[in-house]
Amino acid sequence: MARKREASVFSLSFLDIMSCGFGAVILVFIIINHGSETHSQELNVTLMAEVKKLEEEVRIGAENLVVLRTAMNETDGDIATAELTIEQLLEQIRQQQQQMLELLESDSSDEEIASLKAELLSIEEQVDDLQNSTAANNAGAAARTVIGQGYRQYLTGIRVGGDRILILLDASTSMLHRSIVNAIRLGLMAPDEKIAAEKWQRAVRTVEWVSANVPPDADVQLVVFNGKPIPLSGWINATSETDTEAMLERLRNHIPEGGSSLVNAFEYVATLDLPADNIFLITDGLPTQGKSEPRTPTISSSERVRLFLNAIGTLNDNIPVNVVLFPMEGDPMATPYYWILAQETAGSFLAPSRDWP
Repeated sequence: MARKREASVFSLSFLDIMSCGFGAVILVFIIINHGSETHSQELNVTLMAEVKKLEEEVRIGAENLVVLRTAMNETDGDIATAELTIEQLLEQIRQQQQQMLELLESDSSDEEIASLKAELLSIEEQVDDLQNSTAANNAGAAARTVIGQGYRQYLTGIRVGGDRILILLDASTSMLHRSIVNAIRLGLMAPDEKIAAEKWQRAVRTVEWVSANVPPDADVQLVVFNGKPIPLSGWINATSETDTEAMLERLRNHIPEGGSSLVNAFEYVATLDLPADNIFLITDGLPTQGKSEPRTPTISSSERVRLFLNAIGTLNDNIPVNVVLFPMEGDPMATPYYWILAQETAGSFLAPSRDWP
């Protein structure tokens, strides 16, 4: 009897299927790997382009820096040359004056004396021209002069620029002293003593500093505010000594009193026929009242923050606000909130030392 043939598990068809499956897996792996490499290469190309762009910007910036430094060095050289020339001309003036004295003592002719006077006058005019030129290069675009020790605006980071510069000065009772108790005490004193308060005088000097450093072709306006805004001038040209001095004289006689309403001050800004393009806000803390006087004599820190946020909601976002803050005790939130205001409006923030400006 013939024996049955045993069936083979690993037939040719099964091996074919396994080979095809394994080949398919390899093919899928190759496709996925290729796609990853292509994506990686694209990312590398994009990143390299960004790097090249940044490198080009750095190169251009470095070139501009070299140009600026060269221009500064040339300007410094011109100033040094002018100063040397001034010294030489002053020496000539001294010599001419000595010669004139000698001629007067020796009974010389009127023609010789007149000739010497003419030469002396010509030299003095040259000295005046050189001194004016040197002062313009040194002081920049300052419209007026502030008396003090040193030229300190380079420490502030504040750029006094714009065509119409509005100065908002907090003139509330708190501007009399940095402590609450002493501010209240001074608030009960005579008007002359309020005006003479050290902190208020610092605020007045700050206004003088700003008005002295505005561009000569700019207009400036001063508004003090407590519960309401009080304009101390309209738009006046920075080069007008008469108008500027009249504005500052009104400020020197102004008495700080009452609470502070920032919202009323900012609403006044919105009503200006000729809008300001730069604001200097000089204050010592967050506002203590809104559009109307508060019903209670005390106010919480959170309420002052709310009043501040309501006030800046009325402000035009396109106007830079430069804040000069004289910190008041008991108002720790003033510094961060005013710093944020300055940053968001592309302005500057300054909490100066007691001897500034």
